[in-house]
Amino acid sequence: MEQLDVTEIIKYLPHRYPFLLIDRVTAHEAGERLTAIKNVSINEPIFTGHFPQAPIFPGVLILEAMAQSCAIFAFRELGGYPSKETLYLLVGIDNARFKKQVVPGDQLIVEVVLEKTRRGIWRFGATGKVDGQLCCSADILIAKNEIEL
Repeated sequence: MEQLDVTEIIKYLPHRYPFLLIDRVTAHEAGERLTAIKNVSINEPIFTGHFPQAPIFPGVLILEAMAQSCAIFAFRELGGYPSKETLYLLVGIDNARFKKQVVPGDQLIVEVVLEKTRRGIWRFGATGKVDGQLCCSADILIAKNEIEL
């Protein structure tokens, strides 16, 4: 699979700055896994409050980057781009563990592995690594949702 840059990613996700947390998709194995990158920069607005004296990328945003990666995977599996009314929503996080802090200057590598789909709910095993070291792992559940505009 070709890599997806941010201009392609925004065709799959409704998120925009400052909440678009995926900068590039580096690999997608159909039916299996997707690997994405989040470049963590000191210029992100979150660091003005978390924490100014020792900036740490929040764990909830790492989990959100994982969920966004899962949504990209699901849309690519189904073929084509989503409509304006179609979203994949985060419906569950299980077994989340944080092992190492993510700080400005880090490149977070997110890998999501499809575990199963059932009744419209997709379950993934997800990891976030920096320099090959595990920072976060979790089981992520997403579900397709049609919204009324």
